[in-house]
Amino acid sequence: MTDSLSKETTVATDDKTVDSNDGAPSNFIRHLIDQDLASGKHDGRVQTRFPPEPNGFLHIGHAKSICLNFGLAERYGAQAAAACNLRFDDTNPAKEEQTFIDAIQADIEWLGFEWAGDIRYTSDYFVYLYEFALQLIKNGKAYVDSLTPEEAREYRGTLTEPGKESPYRNRSVEESLDLFKRMQAGEFADGEHSLRARIDMASPNINMRDPVIYRIRKLVHHQTGDTWNVYPMYDYAHCISDALEHVTHSLCTLEFEDHRPLYNWILDNLEIESVENACRELGNFDDAPRYVLPGQTEFARLNINYTVLSKRKLKELVDLQHVSGWDDPRMPTISGLRRRGYTPTAIRHFCDIIGMGRSDSIVDVGMLEHSIREDLDATASRAMCVLRPLKVTLLNVDADHEQMLHLPKHPKQDMGTRDVPFGKTIYIDQTDFEEEPPKGFKRLMPGTEVRLRGSYVIRCDEIIKDSDGNVVELKCTVDLDTLGKNPEGRKVKGVIHWVPAEAAIEAEVRVYDRLFNEANPNDKTHGDFKNCLNPDSLQVLTGCLVEPSLASAKAGDSFQFEREGYYCVDSKDSTPEKPVFNRTVSLRDSWGKQQGGR
Repeated sequence: MTDSLSKETTVATDDKTVDSNDGAPSNFIRHLIDQDLASGKHDGRVQTRFPPEPNGFLHIGHAKSICLNFGLAERYGAQAAAACNLRFDDTNPAKEEQTFIDAIQADIEWLGFEWAGDIRYTSDYFVYLYEFALQLIKNGKAYVDSLTPEEAREYRGTLTEPGKESPYRNRSVEESLDLFKRMQAGEFADGEHSLRARIDMASPNINMRDPVIYRIRKLVHHQTGDTWNVYPMYDYAHCISDALEHVTHSLCTLEFEDHRPLYNWILDNLEIESVENACRELGNFDDAPRYVLPGQTEFARLNINYTVLSKRKLKELVDLQHVSGWDDPRMPTISGLRRRGYTPTAIRHFCDIIGMGRSDSIVDVGMLEHSIREDLDATASRAMCVLRPLKVTLLNVDADHEQMLHLPKHPKQDMGTRDVPFGKTIYIDQTDFEEEPPKGFKRLMPGTEVRLRGSYVIRCDEIIKDSDGNVVELKCTVDLDTLGKNPEGRKVKGVIHWVPAEAAIEAEVRVYDRLFNEANPNDKTHGDFKNCLNPDSLQVLTGCLVEPSLASAKAGDSFQFEREGYYCVDSKDSTPEKPVFNRTVSLRDSWGKQQGGR
């Protein structure tokens, strides 16, 4: 190792303070970067990266990492040479698809972030990774092993028992070089040989027991075609890719904490001159006076109750058709949340308020729901939707009467007005009428009055039932002197929503709820996590009626359906002829009330 290599470890201690410069909530990672900038460790550079595997769609846990890595680049851009790369960790072509690559790019852009320069792939560095592997073999730091996968697991030992050295561990450098080159040439079958780092089979850290760094995979790669017959393992490729991109701060979730010694070991055992030369060839090294290799820092991954954030489990839900796809609005994927009506602002706010800790904890899903309610309460136009229509005929209104009411789009924001026609026949929701009301019922009852939202006071005079005794129509009288004011001398407690019969638009409404009915679906006491699936996570209501102002609503538009919740136009199935609305979240906010909010 030459003197030009400098790698330090910084340990920060405070993750609950507030930055003095702008009052924003702070975290230990920002403190670490502040210390590095103050000491000149990276010569004023802050280079992060977001390295997703393109083997599935990103979920809300990935959003936390996206906001962290890209957010740091945004935050320090004014005071340092700060940037964040997007690098696809495409080392396992058996599970990767272009569909996932496209979806990941779309998610990052939708959240409002930009990556530095071109999109990068670990496969961009396959030639360098291969050359570094040859270098490790030549320096006695790696060898070709011929144990079967079953034998390798047996030799590896356990968490309490040390491993045993492979009988192939002392192969000569010449033999390992020859075998490794022949592995790449395609002479051997998958699993017949592997390349392992020579570290310590007795290490208490099982990741350091001669880990595999290359395996044979005779697969066509989506970026490199059939060029390669050997593919690097993540632990080997990840740290070198960070170094080749001259990353300053490699930020990973806590499950990689035990992998950090391997991350450092690989970088410490490369010839620094070859790393610097590779960086220059790639245009990733700016001839800074010092070349400081990246250091890995771990933070707690996101865990949310009533949710699973394992990509493997999410894929299982998709494959077994428990959901309609990765973008099913019940899924915690970014695309699923987007289709459900979540906004980038809400997700970024959520990622900010949950903080950046160093110990695992479970976040209440109510915090996420609170974030979207707060955003939509301020930004979503109001509208009326009758989910279960009940016909109301106004006896004292002429059949040809039509009056255009101008209702505000928002009670507090200046968004203009929406036109809702009022005539002889309207529809209200079935749940807003009770022939024999329970105590405390404040909606429409026989002989009582309620106010129609933004309109008049009506009184129920007569009930029409079908042959089965079901209420199918109400005949009411309207007080035409009550528009915008209460009737003199009378108290009207209830306000209900409605839609005009002639102009209403028929729609399908999908009422989404939490996908799981247990707070911790991962708890082994439940058995398989799928045993916790909520059978009522989706109710499809047809024949719903929405006010005519929604005729021009576009895919993704969000509304507060008054007294019902927040809904958006479905981006996949909705058409002008058959609009489909997805419930984003209900109006009730138990978490916000617990925090003293509204």
